Amino acid sequence: MAKLKLDLHPIARDGAAIEAELNWVMDQAEAKRIKTVEIIHGKGSGQLKKRVLKFLERPDMKARYARVDKDSKNSGRLFVYFPS
Repeated sequence: MAKLKLDLHPIARDGAAIEAELNWVMDQAEAKRIKTVEIIHGKGSGQLKKRVLKFLERPDMKARYARVDKDSKNSGRLFVYFPS
């Protein structure tokens, strides 16, 4: 498996579930040596995107991945890349 995908639409209004799912996907990516995680936060007002980016900017999370790219063609998703 080369990529994991996390769609946050179903839990967009549940802060604890969002945090839990983001932690889960990061753990899975590391455990299974996945290179790319796609996080779908949706376009909307941008609040969910801000929450995801804030989560990824935490020092404990930042140490786990190589980089984050926003999708240039779809502003409703981003990609998290892990080191080889």
